[in-house]
Amino acid sequence: VALPTEGGPGAAKANNDNLAARIAAAGAALEPAKADADDPAFWLYSSGTTGGPKGVIHGHKDMVVASQHYGVGILGITEADVTFSAAKLFFAYGLGNALYFPLWVGAQTVLFPGPPTPQGMFDTITQYKPTIYYGVPTLYAAQLRVLADADPKPDLSSVRVSVSAGEPLPADLHRRWTQQTGIPLLDGIGTTEAAHIFISNRLDATKPGTSGKLVPGYEARIVDDDGKDVADGETGNLIIKGGSVLSEYWNNPEKNKAAFMDGWFRTGDTYYKDKEGYYVCCGRSDDMLKVGGIWCSPVEIEAKLIEHPKVFEAAVVGRADEDELIKPEAFVVLNEASDASDDLAGELLEHCKSGLARYKYPRWFNFVDELPKTATGKIQRFKLRAG
Repeated sequence: VALPTEGGPGAAKANNDNLAARIAAAGAALEPAKADADDPAFWLYSSGTTGGPKGVIHGHKDMVVASQHYGVGILGITEADVTFSAAKLFFAYGLGNALYFPLWVGAQTVLFPGPPTPQGMFDTITQYKPTIYYGVPTLYAAQLRVLADADPKPDLSSVRVSVSAGEPLPADLHRRWTQQTGIPLLDGIGTTEAAHIFISNRLDATKPGTSGKLVPGYEARIVDDDGKDVADGETGNLIIKGGSVLSEYWNNPEKNKAAFMDGWFRTGDTYYKDKEGYYVCCGRSDDMLKVGGIWCSPVEIEAKLIEHPKVFEAAVVGRADEDELIKPEAFVVLNEASDASDDLAGELLEHCKSGLARYKYPRWFNFVDELPKTATGKIQRFKLRAG
């Protein structure tokens, strides 16, 4: 095996030394490279929710900070735990769940090589008996569909806590999961740029339909477009600080300039904080709709649609009507595709009108087989708008 010489990655010229010979000649002891906590240690790539993935540079301390603040501080992970993550190691969420959280405390981890199918998750939990299970909202919804008809039911008794991230977890989905499994489900928000979750519900303080409260060790503000803090209950842009936040995007000066504001990182999410101090996600800032001059959250409409017993999942985007005014448009995946009809569309319309402000109901309903998503299960609404 030839090694590349100077010239950087992809250099055409190869080293004539044989790799095996060089390894044999090398000493058994290696001197540690000198590095500071903030020096670059690893890169992750964002999942491409709103466009192309971006290279995210993290420092040596970032895994330690996330492990201690969230893994230990929120989940209470110890060496006695066995962790199982549906998200793979090459995603920021999965990397913490299945690698550096368990390594930090000496816990065990279960690595699953195939796609995270509902039955595959149940079979793995039954066989390896993890105590902490990490999923995403789409997967939890799919598992509930399988669980309803399962006979016998899978043995989930080993799991002491389950975690959701990647997309906001609808309150109804949270309710159904905890009722049918008896397992606490903690929703939170994390980003590739922050390495892991920085706002989360807790075992002793959970409010369905919210992302929870700040993970100790992180700071957050909700600001308007001018960078001024908004009052509690008002929506704005979520910005954060914390020891695991990226140093910069690789080779992307324009994105770096847009992402940072006086030391704060702009997450790109729209949030508000309720009177109890819980953070509520309204969706990606780019996905927010202005209907009748009033900002409207697609996440709120989607959560209402998912409450209907015939709806498996839904996505809402903005569409111009005949007067070129933006109104909500819904893309709906049904539990049974054969239920799609004009009558059901009318039923869903009334369902939304009965539980949402009048201007928020979808004007169009599209029944689809699936929604476009990233590899981590996040809905790519920009593709729905484009198509």
